[in-house]
Amino acid sequence: MIAKDEDLTLPSFFKIYLLALYIQPHSPSPTHLPPAMVPKPEVAIAILYQGDRFLLQLRDDIPTIAWPGHWAFFGGHLEPDESADVAVQRELMEEIGYAAPQLALFQRLEAESVVRHVYHGPLVVPVASLLLTEGLDLGLWSVDDIRQGKRYSARAKEERPIGPPHQQILLSFLGHRRIEQAPPSPKQGL
Repeated sequence: MIAKDEDLTLPSFFKIYLLALYIQPHSPSPTHLPPAMVPKPEVAIAILYQGDRFLLQLRDDIPTIAWPGHWAFFGGHLEPDESADVAVQRELMEEIGYAAPQLALFQRLEAESVVRHVYHGPLVVPVASLLLTEGLDLGLWSVDDIRQGKRYSARAKEERPIGPPHQQILLSFLGHRRIEQAPPSPKQGL
């Protein structure tokens, strides 16, 4: 039996309408759905370090990508049905030919427009052995470079800034690392 219009409450009608959008072969793209229903893109990125220096990529100057012309982490979008653990390894292999022997999740950060899965691990090969296939340049940043927020690129022949979210993530990582490396405090009053 088909329900009459007066039998459907507004919330029920809305649920049926949304269900119909997903079932129809020519349903609108996710951007036509209410903002709360549009899934955020997810990325997996890596903080790779050698001692107290951190590997970053100078992103291409393509206006349609996130943070064009800025220094940022290596990594990228998760493929459909791909875990963040798999995506970060795939992206490192695609972008610099690096198979990271050890990566651990540092943070999962949900921003207004993206979910970032931030991994960290040592870079155990010389930077010169990496094959840059995406981006304008790559380089190891010192802690001072990170705090300053910009660095010269020999390939771009100019100073370029680090993407603000990437700088914030690195500063947060440095804070956590400092806490983890702090010597234990002596026992009080025994």
